[in-house]
Amino acid sequence: MQLTINGKPETLEVSTISDVLKAKDIDPQLVAVELNTQMIENEHLSTTSVKDGDKLEFLFFMGGGL
Repeated sequence: MQLTINGKPETLEVSTISDVLKAKDIDPQLVAVELNTQMIENEHLSTTSVKDGDKLEFLFFMGGGL
């Protein structure tokens, strides 16, 4: 299936957002996920389906500061 992840086209064989995170080796606790401009709560990652042409944005939490 063809997805756009953070603006880049990718081909993955997945069915849920959780599958995408696993395929990309991303810890779900360290990222916020947007699917087609809608934020997805972490508890729904394994039940939210993705389909061909979907756009995903991963927003990573970073520590730091002064």
